Amino acid sequence: MSYFSPTKGDRTAKPVETAAPEAKPTAAPLRTAEREIVSTLGAGLLITGNIVSTGGVQVFGRVVGDIHAAHLVVGKGANIEGNVRAQDVIIDGTFKGTIHGNVVKLQSTAMVEGEVYNRSLAIDQNANFEGVARRLSQPVEAPLDDQIAVKPSTPALVPEQPTTTAYAYANGGNGHATHDGGNMNSELPNGQTSNY
Repeated sequence: MSYFSPTKGDRTAKPVETAAPEAKPTAAPLRTAEREIVSTLGAGLLITGNIVSTGGVQVFGRVVGDIHAAHLVVGKGANIEGNVRAQDVIIDGTFKGTIHGNVVKLQSTAMVEGEVYNRSLAIDQNANFEGVARRLSQPVEAPLDDQIAVKPSTPALVPEQPTTTAYAYANGGNGHATHDGGNMNSELPNGQTSNY
């Protein structure tokens, strides 16, 4: 019996075995494997209108309109007036409107006025929240790619209008034009006819 490890010469080299990773069949590619795009709206920026993003959105400026995104961060100093729909919502700025989010967090400098529909709501100690918090009946889903796809615009078709052309010939002020069944016929004095 030996209390010490074998000497260098007594050791036998063991081959290193590397196991190949098992291939797992997948039905569809996972979205988590894709790189998520985060759009940032900087301070000093005003957007009037609706925003739809399949990825995350960070707002540090002002938005007057609705936002539908996968994730939303309203930074310190930001101001949003409208409705928000996102899976995760973190508010550190000022918000007035309605929030629909699975997970909603109001940071310590948040000022929120309105309704918050959520599955999980966390309010930090110094956050200012005036409104109503309600439980979501169904979870919020991120927007789909087809919701932001650009659809080719078709020009408005103007119905073709019938055109009318009138010719008047004056011979000393005695000529006159008549309209007869869509055709313009000019009657000229002294038996003259028009070639038009």
